[in-house]
Amino acid sequence: MEADFVIVGAGSAGSAMAYRLSEAGASVLVVEHGGTDAGPFIQMPGALSFPMNMRRYDWGYESEPEAHLGGRRLVCPRGKVIGGSSSINGMVYVRGHARDFDTWAEMGADGWAYADVLPYFKRMETWHGAETEGEGDPSWRGTDGPLHISRGPRDNPLTRAFVEAGHQAGYPVTQDYNGRQQEGFGAFEATIWKGRRWSAANAYLKPALRRQNCDLVRGLVEKVVIEEGRAVGVAVKGRGVIRARREVIIAASAINSPKLLMLSGVGPAAHLAEHGIAVAADRPGVGQNLQDHLEMYIQMAATQPVSLFTYWNLLGKAYVGARWLFTRTGPGASNQFESCGFIRSRAGIEYPDIQFHFLPIAVRYDGQAAAQGHGFQAHVGPMRSKSRGAVTLRSGDPADDPVIRFNYMSHPDDWEEFRTGIRLTREIFAQDAFAPYRGEEIQPGAQLQSDDQLDAAIREHAESAYHPCGTCRMGRASDPMSVVDPQMRVIGVDGLRLADSSVFPQITNGNLNGPSIMTGEKAADHILGRAPLAAANDEPWIHPDWQTQQR
Repeated sequence: MEADFVIVGAGSAGSAMAYRLSEAGASVLVVEHGGTDAGPFIQMPGALSFPMNMRRYDWGYESEPEAHLGGRRLVCPRGKVIGGSSSINGMVYVRGHARDFDTWAEMGADGWAYADVLPYFKRMETWHGAETEGEGDPSWRGTDGPLHISRGPRDNPLTRAFVEAGHQAGYPVTQDYNGRQQEGFGAFEATIWKGRRWSAANAYLKPALRRQNCDLVRGLVEKVVIEEGRAVGVAVKGRGVIRARREVIIAASAINSPKLLMLSGVGPAAHLAEHGIAVAADRPGVGQNLQDHLEMYIQMAATQPVSLFTYWNLLGKAYVGARWLFTRTGPGASNQFESCGFIRSRAGIEYPDIQFHFLPIAVRYDGQAAAQGHGFQAHVGPMRSKSRGAVTLRSGDPADDPVIRFNYMSHPDDWEEFRTGIRLTREIFAQDAFAPYRGEEIQPGAQLQSDDQLDAAIREHAESAYHPCGTCRMGRASDPMSVVDPQMRVIGVDGLRLADSSVFPQITNGNLNGPSIMTGEKAADHILGRAPLAAANDEPWIHPDWQTQQR
């Protein structure tokens, strides 16, 4: 088996590259360990808590005990299915803030500033936001890309109350946080189309596989085969070597991409030697720079029966499921994340560093521990934590899970930002817009007010937002901690590229699926040797008084 390009991983970036490379006429083989995404658990947006917790679709990773979170192990779901994590995620679509990408460029990712990536966001999108809300400037958005982006109906009164409360608290309302102005409160966007999860598999991979020159192979890639300094193929368990005539491309996630590089002899030489792996390229940055978003669920009881708790019983779930199966409508057709906010935690911060996901029910991400009755919640957490972790090998056996240490909350600034986030959330929930619905605070509990009390609550209750990235950092080839150059070439090995969220030099503002797909889109042009799309010179909105005002 051989092809021009062999792509490891059928996730967000891998699917986008398979689509673009095959569209250009190259032959492509995508190797994916996971299986089919058929079935209502994945395709029904309202069922999002199921696939994330099913070993059939998830690698089932968890962190090592986290020293600053009381020794807790936090789960780290990664999609093991076509579409990768875009098939098991919350479907929230956030491009990231313009300044995130400008920061990438400043950190050595030349050609990845906002002006450079905006055309790729436009190329990948078909935006339906204006259809539902009649708001937002369509000139900032894409009109005919493979990825459909929509907004929920926002029928639930709590959903509107959240945006109104943000406005009452003195924050701006934004018509489109993915357009000119991220900062403020507004309608959330999702990778949902016609009531279905619009994953990278639905958007990119399935159309690519309909072409004669693109195929999918099931299997576990054990290593990249490197001969005389050049990647020539991949070794697949039980299938031998699949050869690449032009290049091998890794797109296996921020957890599995560094693992695969290290198993292939690319990584910190001393660490590889510990596991008896011959060094092909000594790259100390492989597996380092691990980042994530941590969040807490600030939960309130509701005094009126307006939340989704109405459906939180056997009959209710049966109704939601049946309605979705037959009509693709109703609560099952939404991920229920329909309102959001992006704010700055204090004056002197140029662009938002706190994100809110609002949910009109009090429940955990894994679908457990619903409040005893009606409620609502906001997920809040710092966007740019200074803590850094690492992914390392547990052994030289490809079947072993890697060692994942996020090192959450290891920087003192994280604690201050997190406490501020909790207090600002309480202030929003205290606004008049919530007066008709507001009961007592369920979590962390109104009695917890001091710094020490909030710190204890964070230690006990903070959860990952499931946004790992950064472990194969993009930068200049002269930087010893860079793993890939700005053309996605793995430094030190010819014929090998890597493109997924692991290349992010710094975590972006918001959910990572959008930037991951964009990375695959832009990488495809580099791989094909094409000139990148012309830079855009749209000027994003920055709060004019950011130096002196928090809102």
